[in-house]
Amino acid sequence: MNPAEVYILNQSEPFKSILLYLQTVIEGTVPEVELKYKYKLPFYYLNGRPYCYLHQSKDYVDLGFWNAAHLTVQLEQMNTEGRKMMRSLRYRSLEEIDVAILREVLEDAYSVKDKKFWK
Repeated sequence: MNPAEVYILNQSEPFKSILLYLQTVIEGTVPEVELKYKYKLPFYYLNGRPYCYLHQSKDYVDLGFWNAAHLTVQLEQMNTEGRKMMRSLRYRSLEEIDVAILREVLEDAYSVKDKKFWK
């Protein structure tokens, strides 16, 4: 089994359900992503380049975006707490996930996938 999948399956509830749901939406929205285990986290790659990652921390799950400096949509929904360049969508329950917003951000991240990490 892929170590990234082990990471997801080893989380306690509600985080495991959140991670599994995010995995389904990510892979359904951007089917060419490849799930890897990098930096001790489930990391999605596109064409060999980092795209986004999943991280369970404290009482939430972060869906972080590698090229966050280039994102232009739903910025008010994204968290930057304690970080200079990374942005993430943060979820504490399945009910908090707005699929329309999530897909819009995933598509925006896809549109800047070939840009450098920083502007």
